[in-house]
Amino acid sequence: MKLRSIELALPDPAGAAAWMVDVWGLYPAEVRGQTHYLRGTGTMPYLVAFEQSDAEFVRSTTFTCSDAELAAIKARVADKGWAAKPVTSTDPGEGAGLLVELPEGTLLRFLAGSTEVETIEGFSKASKRVSPVKLTHVVFNSADAELLGHAVEDVLDFRVSDRTKGMVFVRCNDSHHSTAFARAGFASLNHVAFEMDDLDAVMRGIGWMRDNGFAPAWGPGRHGPGDNVYAYYIAPFGPVIEYSTAVEKVPEDYRTGEPDDWTWPEQRIDQWGISDKDFAGLRVAEERFRCRRDWEPAPL
Repeated sequence: MKLRSIELALPDPAGAAAWMVDVWGLYPAEVRGQTHYLRGTGTMPYLVAFEQSDAEFVRSTTFTCSDAELAAIKARVADKGWAAKPVTSTDPGEGAGLLVELPEGTLLRFLAGSTEVETIEGFSKASKRVSPVKLTHVVFNSADAELLGHAVEDVLDFRVSDRTKGMVFVRCNDSHHSTAFARAGFASLNHVAFEMDDLDAVMRGIGWMRDNGFAPAWGPGRHGPGDNVYAYYIAPFGPVIEYSTAVEKVPEDYRTGEPDDWTWPEQRIDQWGISDKDFAGLRVAEERFRCRRDWEPAPL
């Protein structure tokens, strides 16, 4: 199974898409109706969709899977009685599967038969610009992160990789986490992380963002769980987005870490001990995009 994309609704999709292309480094994929699709340099047909809406919300986060994986998820979702709906995708890459609403309202979409695309060459170093490759993880805030961690293990066959005082990290393949649930006390989108080619690309991305008047809201630094390098920003249209690279690959028998495994000396919030964080600004941004179900459940 792979994390593919996130689908967001907001009042100005064209403006959001323009900023993500001109500044963040994505590439136009398609425009279908009033929905703008943006891709990275990797094989996914798009990473972010911006759909026209009067309100801001998360429509879905999409995973691609095999027919067998989809059938197993469908059976467990039906048995659990979660709100769900069979769907045929009209987005680039197509595919068919189901939309699922998790206990706190988080909306995930699982598609089988979705196609991928040829890779493209990113910006050269001489341009000073950077190009994300794909999504590496999408993290959600939660009122009860433990509940969701157990729920996605039991029903979606995901696996909890680590628990910290702040988050429950969850994987769907050998990448340490493709999603996580933050212990926030409310349910919403926490952030969207974009995989970069390497550490150099993350650092050059920070430089390019500074050239455009944007300082990191958190970072640069290196996380404990997942071991990935990061730099977080608050996009001008609302959500928190991240340049990241080298999330740890873990074996099937990886021992699930507990909060006491991930502690730092006082005043340190990452492995390197150099990271600053705009706690207040990030908190406001993390509350903006909630998941919204605008469909009725249907038999699977």
